[in-house]
Amino acid sequence: MTNAQLKDVQKQNDKRGIDIQKVGVNGVEVPLTIERKNADSQIVSAKARLSVTLPHHYRGTHMSRFIEVLSDYSSKNLLGIDIKGMLYDIQKKLESQCSHVKFEFKYFISKKAPVSGMEFPVGYDCSFQGDLNGDDYKFILGVKVPITTLCPCSKEISKYSAHNQRTMVKVKVSYNENDMIWIEDLVEAIESCGSSQIYSILKRNDEKFVTEKAYENPKFVEDVLRDVICLLKNNKKITFYEVEVEAQESIHNHNAWAWQSETK
Repeated sequence: MTNAQLKDVQKQNDKRGIDIQKVGVNGVEVPLTIERKNADSQIVSAKARLSVTLPHHYRGTHMSRFIEVLSDYSSKNLLGIDIKGMLYDIQKKLESQCSHVKFEFKYFISKKAPVSGMEFPVGYDCSFQGDLNGDDYKFILGVKVPITTLCPCSKEISKYSAHNQRTMVKVKVSYNENDMIWIEDLVEAIESCGSSQIYSILKRNDEKFVTEKAYENPKFVEDVLRDVICLLKNNKKITFYEVEVEAQESIHNHNAWAWQSETK
């Protein structure tokens, strides 16, 4: 029996009158090609979420068609590179006005220790997100960057030392498709806003350096948030940003947290 002879259950009429904003597939494991700054592309393991809007008169969407689009772009080594084209193909294949795709992946950047110069990659959680409404396209780059922060209050009131913690900075930015913001540049900018950076390998002279640097550069989560925002505001390529800072407190049974977003 051919596909044409099989009943299309998804296209059955639904009488509940509810449009669905997003429906599709999530957690699809794919190899993703990431363009690197001043280096060859990096192939990463990613998890994909693809979705479309579904009009109220259709019972369901055709899930296999999302995977067909992924398969087509994977065979051309275009996964992660031509997200806009993929969104148009999803719209066409699933007969939808709006399409969405998100890839989440670990991206590795090689970092040298500040004194010894020993080098080893640091992994950063990143995401590519694309949204297409008709012909209105929006791309969002997301990064999650760990830094060290040292408490200004603790330093001020304590006779010895000050408590510090690992702090996570999550940033999402959108920019014009004719521009380019490299993951490496965005990570580097965010890392500059902490009390100190985090490294994969540190010898004793490196540990001395980062410990003293953090002590000389205390930051609240509010300080980090404002510093990151200042950098993003001054980048004329960026049209939208969202910043979230969370300090995993070492002396409290809770975390310190700050968030802000803006469309420029």
